[in-house]
Amino acid sequence: MSWFDTRIAARLAVVAALAAVTAGCFQPMYAERGPNGTPGLRDKLRAVEVPPLNLPNGSREARVGLEIRNNLMFSMYGSAVGDPPTHRLLMRISTTRLSVIIDPNTALADAENYGINAVYELKDNTTDKTILTGTTFSRVSYDIPGQTQRFARSRGLRDAEDRAAKVIADNINQRLASFFATGT
Repeated sequence: MSWFDTRIAARLAVVAALAAVTAGCFQPMYAERGPNGTPGLRDKLRAVEVPPLNLPNGSREARVGLEIRNNLMFSMYGSAVGDPPTHRLLMRISTTRLSVIIDPNTALADAENYGINAVYELKDNTTDKTILTGTTFSRVSYDIPGQTQRFARSRGLRDAEDRAAKVIADNINQRLASFFATGT
């Protein structure tokens, strides 16, 4: 065995030893139980109630708010209902649309950006204290294929709303998971 092979073997032995020492330090985030037998993250997320957003009925924002709520509930519960609530998640959203490319001949938009800004707070149901607050946003773009295709424009906007709502729900879900996993 040459000195080069000896050095490689020594390095591999050190890496294996470090891996063995640190293997017990990690635990899966979505494990069934915590390290000391406490409820797992999935159980904690199931106990978060997501009430409907306070938005005018029949408005585009109400549909987007419902989409955010449904995406959040599906990612936290896997269904429409969770466990008996210990926490409550309150949200407020605002939406924006911005024309980014304008056709110089017709002065109509060829591409637009759609955005959602969300403010959320997690409250403890027993004390009614706010234990977590945060903001998140999403910006997505969509094309408007031809000015005479009104349905395509409407469908493009709706698809952009759904994609932005999914991003908002994922951001909030990840923040809640981080909070319940680490306590901060």
